[in-house]
Amino acid sequence: MPEADRAGATAGGDVKAQRPRTLARVAAVQALYQSEQNGESAETVIDQFIRHRIGAMAGKLGFEDGRVPDAYAPLFARIVRTATEQQDAIDPMIASVLPETWPMMRLDPVLRALLRAAGAELWMSDGPPARVVINEYLDVAHGFLQEDAVQLGNAVLDRIARSLRPGEFADPVAV
Repeated sequence: MPEADRAGATAGGDVKAQRPRTLARVAAVQALYQSEQNGESAETVIDQFIRHRIGAMAGKLGFEDGRVPDAYAPLFARIVRTATEQQDAIDPMIASVLPETWPMMRLDPVLRALLRAAGAELWMSDGPPARVVINEYLDVAHGFLQEDAVQLGNAVLDRIARSLRPGEFADPVAV
């Protein structure tokens, strides 16, 4: 997907709804995609994004050239670092919930980056509630992917969330 298209992806595809934490997630998906495609380290990509894509820059106000100006940089960096540092644990979790005939490398690379970013946030025990993480990444997915890929992403994230945070999905106790 061209960078310009990915840059405009926010909740519901509305770049006017400037939500810094959602935009951090958009930037994290972009960075993980770039890292995989170009073989660049997480730290290299984080540095590039913080210097050239996140924050105010003279003469650049919006989402041109793949920018995500209002992204919350600390969350962005934490997601990218966690996704790469824990990739040996996150990738098998993703793969374990995919159909046997659909290996990780068969996934669209943007979907793969999105699942890794969301998996990283679900991995963080001090992160937002699992349902919030899932909803945020589904919002991002709608800006990047076609509906069938969004549905697959939803199913994968639900199963990963239930595995990593079962207490958040426990049935209420009958009184």
